[in-house]
Amino acid sequence: MLTMTATFLGEVVRQSRDHYDEGRGLALRPLVPDADAALLRQWFSMDYARFWSMQQHNEDQVRDFYEALCGSGHASAWLGSHDGQPAFLVECYDPARDEVGEHYAVRPGDLGMHLFIGPPRLRVPGFSRQVFAFVMRFMFDRLNAARIVVEPDANNAKIHTLNLAMGFTYSGQARFRAKTASLAFCTRTQFEQAQYQESTP
Repeated sequence: MLTMTATFLGEVVRQSRDHYDEGRGLALRPLVPDADAALLRQWFSMDYARFWSMQQHNEDQVRDFYEALCGSGHASAWLGSHDGQPAFLVECYDPARDEVGEHYAVRPGDLGMHLFIGPPRLRVPGFSRQVFAFVMRFMFDRLNAARIVVEPDANNAKIHTLNLAMGFTYSGQARFRAKTASLAFCTRTQFEQAQYQESTP
């Protein structure tokens, strides 16, 4: 079965080496583990980062983790910015090569996603939703995802609210090695319908 692995090894990686910028203050660039590890270590040490499961990692461990991820051939990471300042982290991966693929039937075009939003420099109303929608557009438009897959911790109520707002449909829970995960899926059509409903009074 053809999965996203072939795409990661080819066209997606080639296209995503460039910055992604819609001209509205949010942008993405490929993560540089050696240069970005210190910042990520600061973010991951925050109290709210407990669901990221890297609070105890030191800078070297963070760097090594992302060097391995970005060099895997089936996953990659990008650092997002807001008005030129680092603000969020995105990981995308082939579900067939990840633990989530042990718990559902992976379809061609499925693409997994993890999103971490860093501590704000200033409060922007609706910022998390703006970032999430930006990342979804990146995955559909630049990475050619047919369906986006997420597997958040079942206890992470905040991310469930965001997932539902983006159009994700939940499909039960699965016991991962390090957590109980909720499985959820979103196609472009579901995402666009959710965005339309949110913009309609």
